[in-house]
Amino acid sequence: MLSDITNFAEYLREVKKTSRNTELSYQRDLIQLSAYLEEQGITEVGKVTKTSLNSYILYLEREGKATTTISRMLASMKAFFHYEFSLGKIPKDPAELLKAPKIEKKAPTILSVEEVEMLMAQPKGKKPKEIRDKAMLELLYATGIRVSELVHLELTDVNLPVGFITCRDDQKERNIPFGRTTKKALVDYLENGRESLLKGKEANWLFVNCNGKAMSRQGFWKIIKYYGEMAGIQSDITPHSLRHSFAAHLLKNGADVRAVQNMLGHSDMATTQVYTAYCSVRAQQK
Repeated sequence: MLSDITNFAEYLREVKKTSRNTELSYQRDLIQLSAYLEEQGITEVGKVTKTSLNSYILYLEREGKATTTISRMLASMKAFFHYEFSLGKIPKDPAELLKAPKIEKKAPTILSVEEVEMLMAQPKGKKPKEIRDKAMLELLYATGIRVSELVHLELTDVNLPVGFITCRDDQKERNIPFGRTTKKALVDYLENGRESLLKGKEANWLFVNCNGKAMSRQGFWKIIKYYGEMAGIQSDITPHSLRHSFAAHLLKNGADVRAVQNMLGHSDMATTQVYTAYCSVRAQQK
């Protein structure tokens, strides 16, 4: 079954042109499924049934996996077995009628303007790492980009004279502006932080870690947790909290919802309107 998974990953990369992250995520999920099925004595794709897949989903639930994780794994299974069926390798798609568990949607964690200001004030030292952290926090809140987009920014994606960054995904490209405060933090980082972190190495990435390599999402998650605790913020703050806060604060100040949708890169307007609803609730509570 592992060879089938490898072929599927190649199909995603060469034919579907999916992102590297998506390809690796699907491959990881399917390898875990393969290991489980092998323990049940199933080693061939043609021997997999709807019952065996349902058994795997129940196993994931017993293991305490989040519904979002199970839904993602189910999406991987559906894509893989549809691919196998379309090639004629299996007579029937065992994943076709599988249903994902219901996901309870939690209200997004949105910081107050005061909390954001406290967070931004934390990295105030002159060490290269602190200068970098300041620039990353400022840019994330100023643009509302995803943390994955933040850590994958390259030097050429930043237009300092005009004041915008360019973000790209599988389907589109978007330019997002930032203000003078963020520009100042970026200039400080580029002039006084980045070269010290690189330690003589060369890299295209805008933000690098203390080893001169690209920052990781996990690395930045730890950074924002650290400064959130320093600021005394009680909310469960994550990198996505700044994205949520960026959108909510813009809409609260009268920004056009479609403009915010474009900056966030949402394909569905309803996703952006969640923040409009939040603003309405907050207004009623005052």
